[in-house]
Amino acid sequence: MQPISSPVTIFWHRRDLRTFDNAGLLKALKADHPVLPVFIFDATILGKLEDRRDRRVLFIHQELQRLKKEYQAHGSDLLVFYGKPLDVWKALLNQFNIAEVYTNRDYEPYARERDEAVLALLDSATTPFKGGKDHVIFEKNEVVKADGTPYTVFTPYMKRWKEHLAIHGLESHPSELYFQNLQSFEPREIPSLASMGFESVDFDFPERDPNIDVICKYDTQRDIPAVQGTSRLSLHLRFGTVSIRALARIAQKNNEKWLNELIWRDFYQMILYHFPHSATQAFRAKYDNIPWRNSTDDFERWCAGTTGYPIVDAGMRELNATGFMHNRVRMVTASFLTKHLLLDWRLGERYFAAKLLDFDLASNVGGWQWAAGSGCDAAPYFRVFNPTAQQEKFDPQARYIKKWVPEYGTPRYPAPMVEHAFARKRAIDTYKEALG
Repeated sequence: MQPISSPVTIFWHRRDLRTFDNAGLLKALKADHPVLPVFIFDATILGKLEDRRDRRVLFIHQELQRLKKEYQAHGSDLLVFYGKPLDVWKALLNQFNIAEVYTNRDYEPYARERDEAVLALLDSATTPFKGGKDHVIFEKNEVVKADGTPYTVFTPYMKRWKEHLAIHGLESHPSELYFQNLQSFEPREIPSLASMGFESVDFDFPERDPNIDVICKYDTQRDIPAVQGTSRLSLHLRFGTVSIRALARIAQKNNEKWLNELIWRDFYQMILYHFPHSATQAFRAKYDNIPWRNSTDDFERWCAGTTGYPIVDAGMRELNATGFMHNRVRMVTASFLTKHLLLDWRLGERYFAAKLLDFDLASNVGGWQWAAGSGCDAAPYFRVFNPTAQQEKFDPQARYIKKWVPEYGTPRYPAPMVEHAFARKRAIDTYKEALG
């Protein structure tokens, strides 16, 4: 790589794989020096992925190729590296005269630890490290109670969030208007999947463009898994290939219920930021006293979708085949694991983390703790979803079930692995005793 002796500003892409409406990128482009964009395939994260055909890595790889073309069209390039971030930044400091570094903030515990280490390194080189707010509408302490403490219940948070939005509006970050400030650079190759230990697969990812018709009908169709009643944009939100602000504007115009789902996303990001222990422990500590059962066989049947409860099995098979599961069914399958089987919510959370294309730590942990009753704004422990009732209500003609469980209704389909009334009583009694 040829050195650049004149000062450059580096913009570090992470969960913002786009050039438009990018808050941190705009800050970089409006600074004093030409901007060189970079992305780092984090070897620490990739090394923990068991599936060498993980489709999320493929998705990122494809999106980076698109990003590179966009930058190359303006005479620049996106430099892509594979390694541990601290090692990559040490090399960048040796190769370039870096005036400052910009990025967009990430609120997960590992990301904050990583960024603190990079900040210390850049500080030692007297290189400023500056962040932008791009992944959420409101972050950290922007939407808090009157006494400055964070909300831990969604509804009052949502009301205050909307009040805040009415006052401040949705800020625009037209980064695409400042591409003339990019650093000229000769195109460079992106690390191959094989060089990072991964394989390519044939897979069609969800469309990035919002389906306005689906969003308009979201409030009436969102709970029906047999139809596309949800936007399927969660993968793109996870990696920032779409702008959360642009989607919020669409939600304001077309469907308030869908806007509320975007607010849930902000809420869980805020909770994880203020209560990082909730990533691995119960938000409400006493729920860690629940004596979870230890049954590998039961967990494996849940994972495989052979529980004998059709809507649970359909959801798990959809997840295993596609990396996606309908949100209503996510709640049903999570409730089944934690209540019917009395298995630790962390087992399910980790399984979803490994399988979901749209895996987002804050939302995944928040959803699982909601189902287990241990979260900040959770369903009460005595609320136990009846999978059969859920099926009758949301998939009465079994259209969704028949798609994913073809043996449903035949002798090949297993009997329920646990009887509902028994499981419900066992869960309630166990929780009640453990919680005192």
